[in-house]
This record gives sequence, C-alpha cells and structure tokens, in this order.
Amino acid sequence: MNVIQKVYRSDRSTWVGDGFPTNSMLPMHEMGNATSPFLVMGYTGEYAFAPSHHQRGVGMHPHRGFETVTIVYEGELEHHDSKGNHGKIAENEVQWMTAGRGIMHEEHHSKGFTKTGGTLDMVQLWVNLPSHAKMTEPRYQELTEANIPEVRLADDQGIVRVIAGEYTDIHGTATGPAQTFSAMNILDVRLNAHAVQDFQLNPAWNNMIFVLKGKVEVDQQQFSAMHTLYINEHTESIQIKANTDTKLLILSGQPLNEPIVAHGPFVMNTEAEIRQAFVDFQSGKFS
Repeated sequence: MNVIQKVYRSDRSTWVGDGFPTNSMLPMHEMGNATSPFLVMGYTGEYAFAPSHHQRGVGMHPHRGFETVTIVYEGELEHHDSKGNHGKIAENEVQWMTAGRGIMHEEHHSKGFTKTGGTLDMVQLWVNLPSHAKMTEPRYQELTEANIPEVRLADDQGIVRVIAGEYTDIHGTATGPAQTFSAMNILDVRLNAHAVQDFQLNPAWNNMIFVLKGKVEVDQQQFSAMHTLYINEHTESIQIKANTDTKLLILSGQPLNEPIVAHGPFVMNTEAEIRQAFVDFQSGKFS
C-alpha cells in the first residue's frame, strides 16, 4: 500500500491584512473530517519586510468555534484580544488562542520588528473544537522556546520540537506544553541534509506532513517546499529522507467526525449556530 494518499501543492500566495503573505497549505475548500481536527493552514514563507513606521498586520476581528495556532520561525509578532490578553512571540515560539464562544483579536508585527524590518517566517493553523467545547471560555496560551521540548535526533540528523501531544524515540517520550481539547500531535521538525528518519504515526488518526523548506524523499517520491502530503489511513510509520536542510511540520490528530459548517471567521456544527454567531457578534457579545 502506498503511504501517501494524495499531495497538494500551494502555488500562489494571498495577503492577510497587510502583514502576512500567506500560502494556503491546507485549503479551506478541502475542510472536512479527512483532515480533522485541523481546518486550514497558511504559511508565509521567508518574506523580507523593509523597516517601517507602520505596524503591519490584521486589525481587530472575531472568531468562534475553533483555535488559532501561530508558529513563528523568524520575526516577531504581537497579539491583543478582547479578553485582555497581550502577548509577543518571536523565533521558535507559539501563540495558541482558543476562540471558543467568541473573541475579538488583532495580530501585528511587533514594534521592534517593524522598526528594524527583517524576515518573517511563520505558520498559522486553525484547529477545530469538538462540539462540546465550541462555546468554551476563550483562552490564550503563550508557548515559549524554553518550555517547548526539543529532542535531538541521533547522529546529528536534526531536531523535533514538540508543540502539542507526544513524540517518542529510544530515549523516551517528550510531551508538548499545549493544552488541547482533542488528541493531537504537532511536531516542528528540522532535518539536516542527508538525514534519514522514521516517524511513528497513529494509524487511527489523520496524519499530514507539510514541507515548508528544503527537499525530501517520502515513499520513493521527491517533494520540495510548499507541498502537503496526506498520509494514507492505517499507516503506522513513515520514513523521511532529507536531501537538503529541511523544515517540516507533522500534524496528527484524532478525527472529530462531526459536521463542519464554516462561514468567514466562524466554524460551528450547524447553519443555525453560524447564524447565531453573527447575531452575537453584531450585538457585541464577543467584546
């Protein structure tokens, strides 16, 4: 059986606000239980910004029913939301925001990054909430470089940073700091050129590999940056060969197997819940 079920290649970038050139690595039109609990994912690539007096980004906007996970590889971002949370994340840090029953938030380049300019390299992932948690109280988690476990692979093959869930090798199990509402693993993987590494997968979960930088070989096929690999169900392990220095994101999650109804910034289970989200937003209940 082939390990790879299908491949998606992101071939164009669109702007989110004026601060985030975004390649859609997990397209919204494919949102469904085949990728659950993951909904969409956008990647900026390594985009160079000139110094500016204007903080680029996205102004205050609403969300309900899911979580946003922002992983910064290079650059620095600031977050503000209607619940009073204010955070700043830089290289190798993660911002995990649970919109739950409703939140307003904004994201911008930090004041320091705006002033100096530089390369912004980041991912933003939308993670669905199970039906019982759709209306949970919003929360904000700031995962720093210090509290994200980093596993050094044997023979200097690279590192695995465990953002959520677990990663197990011969030395034991590393557990990520993110608190989640359903079972998942989010692994930030950096492989050195010529590395050959096996990764264990849960065959009952949805598993995907995002090639963000470099060139790899998987299942005797070659892939480069901006490729998303959907792994066949029942796959228990996968071998990745790095032809160059490579940056990957491996996502694995227990599918929620629930209806998904999405409209703009709201992801719920029914059309009625979407209509109610608009009513609640317009009546100021997200503030």
